[in-house]
Amino acid sequence: MKDNIFTNMDRGKSVFKDKSPLSHKFLPEQLPHRDEQITKIAKYWIDALDNVTPSDVTIYGKTGTGKTAAAKFAQKQLIEAAQDNKIFINVEYIRCTDYTTEYQVLAQLCQRLGRDVPYRGWTKGEIINTFREVLNQEIDGKKLILIIILDEIDILLEKDGDGLLYTLTRTENVSVLSISNYLDFKKFIKPRVMSSLRDKEIVFPPYRADQLADILNERSEMSFNENVLNEDVIPLCSAMAAKEEGDARYALDLLSTAGDIADENDSSEILGDYVIAAKNRIEHNKVTDIINTLPTQQQRVLESVLILTQNKEEISSGKLYETYKEVSKGDSVTYRRIFDFINELEMLGIISTNTVSRGRGKGRTNIIKLQCEEDLVDKTLNSL
Repeated sequence: MKDNIFTNMDRGKSVFKDKSPLSHKFLPEQLPHRDEQITKIAKYWIDALDNVTPSDVTIYGKTGTGKTAAAKFAQKQLIEAAQDNKIFINVEYIRCTDYTTEYQVLAQLCQRLGRDVPYRGWTKGEIINTFREVLNQEIDGKKLILIIILDEIDILLEKDGDGLLYTLTRTENVSVLSISNYLDFKKFIKPRVMSSLRDKEIVFPPYRADQLADILNERSEMSFNENVLNEDVIPLCSAMAAKEEGDARYALDLLSTAGDIADENDSSEILGDYVIAAKNRIEHNKVTDIINTLPTQQQRVLESVLILTQNKEEISSGKLYETYKEVSKGDSVTYRRIFDFINELEMLGIISTNTVSRGRGKGRTNIIKLQCEEDLVDKTLNSL
């Protein structure tokens, strides 16, 4: 029998001592520059320590502004405080990219609270009633207070509607903390649900370059061996991430990937040039992943933008729609729906739009431009 391939593999020298602090999932002991937001969450949740159901809370902010980390930090702190005060509190984190329907979320919550339920097959009424039965349990005469963190809630709302929020906001002893990247996600919530949500809102601003540098300095001490970081690496990562709307995740990805590139080059030092190479690698992978996971109709819209770009034509929404209909070969959506696709592609950073005045009496029009490398978009679309 052959030896395991990993047994004699030479791992070589590495600039890393522990990669985990550079992961998005890593929760540090302290969250630099988020004390104000964490304190607000705590103020809204502190009622739970008096056995009172807290207010619902909504957290807004761009990707990489510390929303999830802050919520999980507050979750950990509240659970510790509840144990010290012998209060019956549970805080459950649900990522709505993993559980995308009301049924899935309620089934998962039941499982975590000790009730074995099937992940399909029951009626909506059966799963809701079971969930509420689980919440009726008591310890020392006190009912359970359940706080549910719904991360990326906009994904669930867009896919499945507001049924989950309707159920949760009408269930006793339940508080919801919603997290979204988009300020307008409540457009998916009907007035009847909004009236019972009555949430407190917390906005997470983008990190500045100096704040990102503080985060990277703290994480780098945990992640890298001594004296491996060139002095321009963290300022460069911070500046690049600040341009990406203060995205700490992007800053961490840059630093981690620059370390990988140093190892690939058998370098004992992480150089500024490796950060530039990391940026190119990350952007290439990001664009490819986004395009591969786009719905078919959005891929067709993007293909239409690419065709017009390659033809060096100015791309108005009207011209885009005509090209899109040719690309779709009869399987096309309405002109109005195209604007939703344009907005979504713009939010992903793949295209940009700019409203241009055509002069007196000629109105205004949207001009669309591709924001990614033509060759990369072309290659990715052709590989689908």
